[in-house]
Amino acid sequence: MAQRRMFAKTIIDSDAFLEMPLSSQTLYFHLSMRADDEGFINNPKSIMRIVGAKDDDMKLLIAKKFIIPFESGVVVIKHWKIHNYIQNDRFTPTKYPDEKAMLSVDENSTYQIENNQCIQNGYTMDTQVRLGKVREGKDSKEEDTKKKTSRFAPPSIDELNSYISSNNYNVNAETFINHYETVGWKVGKNKMKDWKAAVRGWHSRQDKPKQVNRDVPEYMKPTKEGFGDYEKVD
Repeated sequence: MAQRRMFAKTIIDSDAFLEMPLSSQTLYFHLSMRADDEGFINNPKSIMRIVGAKDDDMKLLIAKKFIIPFESGVVVIKHWKIHNYIQNDRFTPTKYPDEKAMLSVDENSTYQIENNQCIQNGYTMDTQVRLGKVREGKDSKEEDTKKKTSRFAPPSIDELNSYISSNNYNVNAETFINHYETVGWKVGKNKMKDWKAAVRGWHSRQDKPKQVNRDVPEYMKPTKEGFGDYEKVD
């Protein structure tokens, strides 16, 4: 068996390869260095332990189609014939003819699984499930990000009037908009997040009866102009 291995830059410089974590890339190189002259490896788990790789690294190589696994536990480097060309006088056929019989070589010199062949092993049984969970988690994060980055949009006068009318709120739409435009659509020191909640708050305050300060002398009464101003009773 040849002792030297080559790597094609078209494969290892591809975005698909370089986007993988370094641990997955390292595992790929070590598997390739220990493969037989046709790209087959019969002890991938031992190699993983030697280099400190995790199951996720192997699953990613399989999911990205850099490695093809078999039920026997043997794996093959998919692009082996692109990486290495070994002269006949140095070539040793693989010891795994059954697995080789399940493959074909396409016009790009890459191994492909023959039609109607089912190839699975312990690495691939849960790969789709795991990738699905990753995708689901990613979608959830994207959804959360969209919610966080969604900006508050002030209501139009028609939209505000419609909401007030449909709920019979005691709120003047023009006064409401003029007030919050003046303060930059803030509630206290914070940016408004829900204008409907602000409308409900205005209605609640308008609905409460005004109370007279009990400390005011009896000869004083509230004026019609508003709460807090007083005049002497004749």
